[in-house]
Amino acid sequence: DLASLQMRAEDKGDHYLVTGNKLWTSDAINGDWMFCLVRTDFTGKKHAGISVILFDRTEPAVEISPIKLINGDSVFYETSIVDLKVPKTNLVGEENAGWTIAKFLLTHERVMISGLGGGLSVPARTLSEIAKEYIGEEDGRVADEVIRDDIAQQEMDDQAFALTAKRYREMTEVGASVGAASSMLKHVGTKVAKNKQELLLAIEGNQALGWEGEGFSEQELAQARTWLRSKGYSIEGGTSEVMLNIIATRVLGLPKN
Repeated sequence: DLASLQMRAEDKGDHYLVTGNKLWTSDAINGDWMFCLVRTDFTGKKHAGISVILFDRTEPAVEISPIKLINGDSVFYETSIVDLKVPKTNLVGEENAGWTIAKFLLTHERVMISGLGGGLSVPARTLSEIAKEYIGEEDGRVADEVIRDDIAQQEMDDQAFALTAKRYREMTEVGASVGAASSMLKHVGTKVAKNKQELLLAIEGNQALGWEGEGFSEQELAQARTWLRSKGYSIEGGTSEVMLNIIATRVLGLPKN
């Protein structure tokens, strides 16, 4: 619930004094500057009173700690801030109007996340080629008819989603807003990507479950980690449940109750 953030930015005249924690900062170690949503007013509704500020990530008052993911990677960091002085000139937009900016950023983030898993790119090898290697082939086709059917469904889903994403991408290129439709892209795109990882697991079998050691190729070891990483696709940038609520109320116009 992003609107419930508690990182404080107290007005000190010509600067803000910022204190709080920010979880899930992507690639924080690689950035010199960060933008952050902070609460500048605690008296109104939770969506109000939020502002966006920029600050120097290398300041001593800023500490970042890696968050280890289930696949062993640490691409996200927790940012802890204690009494950081931020000049008011670093305020982005108007004070207490940061939620509008946050929604705009979330729209682009969700569209980006929807493309995880390679659904919008050309793979190095097709699912059929991988299946033939692990399962075998008969008359030029994947030997297992159930896997063959699953591959056909996955490829149709990939293509349908790619065309839909292309349509919305072209809309943004001419200045149109994707808006709440980004939630549809995020929900469907991450679902398609996770299904693909489950299918690859079914195709490669035990060879896709290796973590280290002999008996597994580099590709197979990478596949195990990619499958584990895919579990987070439907969480980051807003859970699938949140996306479905947005689709129901803001796209379909259904009542909230």
